[in-house]
Amino acid sequence: MVMKHPMRLALLTACALFAAAPSLAQESERPSLMPPAPRYVIPQSALKTVRNPKMIEEETGGRLGVALVDSSGALILGFNRDERFAMCSTFKAPLAAAILLGAEGGKFGLEGQVSFTKDDVLPYAPVVKQNLKRGRLSMEELAAAAVEVSDNSAANLLLPMVGGPEGLTAFFRAYGDTVSRLDRKEPDLNENEPGDPRDTTSPAAMAALMARLIFKDMKPQSAEKLRTWLSRSKTGDRRIKAGLPEGWSSGGKTGSCGTAYNDVALVKSPSGAEYLLAIYLDRPAVDEAKADAAIAETAASALDFVAQAKREGPE
Repeated sequence: MVMKHPMRLALLTACALFAAAPSLAQESERPSLMPPAPRYVIPQSALKTVRNPKMIEEETGGRLGVALVDSSGALILGFNRDERFAMCSTFKAPLAAAILLGAEGGKFGLEGQVSFTKDDVLPYAPVVKQNLKRGRLSMEELAAAAVEVSDNSAANLLLPMVGGPEGLTAFFRAYGDTVSRLDRKEPDLNENEPGDPRDTTSPAAMAALMARLIFKDMKPQSAEKLRTWLSRSKTGDRRIKAGLPEGWSSGGKTGSCGTAYNDVALVKSPSGAEYLLAIYLDRPAVDEAKADAAIAETAASALDFVAQAKREGPE
């Protein structure tokens, strides 16, 4: 998408701030049913009131990636948006969406029971571990556990239902994401070796994928289930949620593996406009608390920035 306002491009380039790009949803393998993406004009004053993400990145000593996508599928702003980052547990959000869409298509029922034994219980599996004596949970219960508390065993038990890591990668491709890939299950997917493309995504790819799923491809009932699970997640209270401007709300899925700290959230403005915000921070030199704070500050800056934008084009 070519920016309408030439000063906007010059200012963003000069300040090394967020830059707009074409919607990834429009590059989907499936025909897009979305209207043309709107244009956003950012006043010069906005550049004086938000923090430059490059400065936040430098303060962490790591690598920061950001993407914000609106409900039409337009990638509004980003920083290192197309670089690869380890997904960690953020893969559980599209996994849950794949389960919901599979149920929509009649491949299985959400009430279907998945059995497990003590051999399936990983060190972090609060819901599965609590139900070990029962020995089974429904697919809906497992999907909720994977998103709400990031239960690792729940995610592993669901992966075979979509064809394993390879099947989830195929799901990404079917919904227009040509970047994200899942190669392993928990806990191996958390390895995050430098330069290893396995189990990675980009902020732009993940934000666009989740926006397309929630705003377009999922039926309202399924999308509402996913929204509910995201809103009940408590793992991100110190990340994007902590940086929300007054009147905003969010629900998201975090991921943490080694020195990777991520958060992908559905955020809602006071006016009711919704966005998908993806923030990935890799190998910061600071501790976890400061890494969380950097993600919160990045969220505050991004949302303050877009709140000052004037939207033009299709409604």
